[in-house]
Order: sequence, then C-alpha cells, then structure tokens
Amino acid sequence: MTTAQELFAEGMREHFAPAVRALGLIGCGLSFTLPDEECWALLGVQLAGADERAVRYTLNLGITPKARWGGRALRPDPNTVTGLEIWRAGIGELMPVGEQVWWEVAPGPRWQVAVQDSVAAVRHHGLPELLRRLDGPAAAPYLTPAELEAVNAALAQAAVARIKRAELLGPALVLTGAWSRADPVAREVLAGAARGFLSAGDDRFDRVRCLDTLGRELWLFDTPGPPPAEPEEARRPS
Repeated sequence: MTTAQELFAEGMREHFAPAVRALGLIGCGLSFTLPDEECWALLGVQLAGADERAVRYTLNLGITPKARWGGRALRPDPNTVTGLEIWRAGIGELMPVGEQVWWEVAPGPRWQVAVQDSVAAVRHHGLPELLRRLDGPAAAPYLTPAELEAVNAALAQAAVARIKRAELLGPALVLTGAWSRADPVAREVLAGAARGFLSAGDDRFDRVRCLDTLGRELWLFDTPGPPPAEPEEARRPS
C-alpha cells in the first residue's frame, strides 16, 4: 500500500510544484520564490507531522529585502523566521477563515483533494497578496476581520462576496474582495457600504475604492450620497 509520505511527495512533485510554477513562482521541493529584483518573495510548504497514515502541511509566505539578506549564497527559508522580513504570514491569515489552515494527505481515492485545495489557496490568496505587497505602497489596516463582521453579514444577505480587507491608503479607504465589475448587485451593495463608511465622518479618508483580489480597480465612491452612474464604457462587455 502506498504510504502517506509517498503520496505527499508525489503530490508536491507532480501537482503542487508544476501548478505554482505555472503561476510564475520558481523553485522546487518545499520552497518557492516569486522573481523580484529587490526582494525575496517566498512561499514555503511547512510540515506539521507525518507518518504512514497522514501528512499534515501548511503554507507560509514572506518578503525579505535582498539588501537585508546580504550576499548569502542561499535565499531565505520561507518556513524560518529570520527577523529580516518586512512581512510574513501563514496562508490561513490571507483566507476568509483568518486563522491557521492545515491540509492533510492520507491514503485513499481522494488524496489529491488536499493538494489541489492548497494550490487554489496560493492562486486566489497567496499570490495576489505577494504581488500586492511587492507592487503597491504600504497600507494601514482600518478594520479587523471581526470589526467587519456586521458589514460582511449584510453583504452575505445580498449574496455578495465578503470584504476581505479594509485598509487606509492615502486619502482613500480601500476595500478588497472577490467581486467582478460585471456584477451590478455587488456594485450596488458596496455603494451602500461605502456611503456608510463615508457618513461616519472619519477625516482620514474622503473616498472608498473597491478592488478585486488581484488589486484591480472596480469602483470608486467619493460622496455619501446616491451611487454615481456607471460610465458607459464600463457597461460595455470587454
């Protein structure tokens, strides 16, 4: 019978590594990096325990400036805290659960499900956050996930994806979530949420920007009144 360790090794070699390399990362085994001239942008697979019955693992991400790392021959280990990172997180912190996530590979007909799910976590949560951290200016947190619960509960009632992050960036409150410009319901509901934020009178921002999970601009709301009309060109199918 194939052991859990053998299945895990196969899953990493034949499924996980090719999938994350197709997303633009380079590396092999349990350590990968997103090419960047100034920083090591890292993704690591961390094992929690393994025996013949199951292998449990999670994913860690981190960014270390190459200037801080110096001329060392090896890049940083994404699973080891060095104190030189400017950002570090477990994959679960970037997902809707907001806490540590572990996958388990065990013998059986559905053993690949965990590997496929962890690839999806990299594609939809880990990679977008790495890109955002590398390409965008630093943003200050505005509300914690717990503080966003009331707003997200209202979004859930309208079948609109939750707000993943609420951050202050310059004069704007930036809301990020799995929305699409082609979804008029999401736009209308988020316009209402934006009016609520703007009506609070917080002088740190005077507009609300809504972005998708890849950091693309969707909508801008800059008054507490009715939502502005959608531009004609935005309504045309792409």
